[in-house]
Amino acid sequence: MRNVGRTRNETVFTAPSERDERVRMRRAHASAARAFLVTVSGPEVWGWQGRTLGRRAGTDWLRVVSAPVAKQGGRMWEGTALADALVPRSVPRPRLRDLCDWTGGDHAYRAELTEYVTAPAVTGGSPALDRNPVLPDAWWTDLRSALKTLATVPTDRESVRQRWIDNNFRRFLGIDPLHIRDYTTGHSDVHRANLTCAPLVILDWEGWGRLAVGYDIGLLHAYTLTAPATAARIRRDFADVLDTPAGRASWSRSANSSRRAAGASTPASPRCRPAGPRTSPEPPSPFPDPPAVPSVHPSVTVGVDGADTLLIGER
Repeated sequence: MRNVGRTRNETVFTAPSERDERVRMRRAHASAARAFLVTVSGPEVWGWQGRTLGRRAGTDWLRVVSAPVAKQGGRMWEGTALADALVPRSVPRPRLRDLCDWTGGDHAYRAELTEYVTAPAVTGGSPALDRNPVLPDAWWTDLRSALKTLATVPTDRESVRQRWIDNNFRRFLGIDPLHIRDYTTGHSDVHRANLTCAPLVILDWEGWGRLAVGYDIGLLHAYTLTAPATAARIRRDFADVLDTPAGRASWSRSANSSRRAAGASTPASPRCRPAGPRTSPEPPSPFPDPPAVPSVHPSVTVGVDGADTLLIGER
């Protein structure tokens, strides 16, 4: 969705504006908590335009994603589960504990119970930086290693499609679209709100898949241009990627993505702080028990020791 023209204080990571939608998502989240036998606490964390809702659940994190029934499934729906099954454990990310799917009315829901990450995000509220965070050399080494390992994962998931490039380059950048010739596997949303302070953990895996070589680092670089020292560090540490023809082309692609995602919002402070809501949480509203309670998805098995196989049923 186009973000040009947003006010400086507006953010896409916020609760839905309609009260009925907020109540619906809170009911779904409460249903998932009962299904998993967990007790939630702490502030609400709303995702992209109120599409997801997460809260802490003891040593876990409970996140519910919602979509109209006709639009359930697909890349964004299954990304977290497939990442847990297919991406090597050496890539630091939260472990998936459990999963369940259900429908209620006109909406479908997926609940993901993952381990709670105690390390704070580098920044919250906005992916962009306005100051230079202090991160140890080991953090940068770990990020490079994680992205290098991720690039080796075979998948047919498409994260950044050529059609998306064609549709948005002229619209947002005013230039002719570039043709993607070199692909790799990446995260697709690498920015400081999805990266924790040391020790590094990479969050939000719903969109990972095939994308242009250099896209992840180009996106991170685009979001740090207002923090010159950090941007220079990225250019230096990842010069072997960014200084290639494919990498330079990805700078343009990722700059387009960052412009669409950030709009004109004010960059948040990069000071490390406990992970929490991307906006000030709204006090929960009382709501009745939901008419349908989800059960653990029968087609999914997750092994906590990584030995079991995760199977995704057909949709």
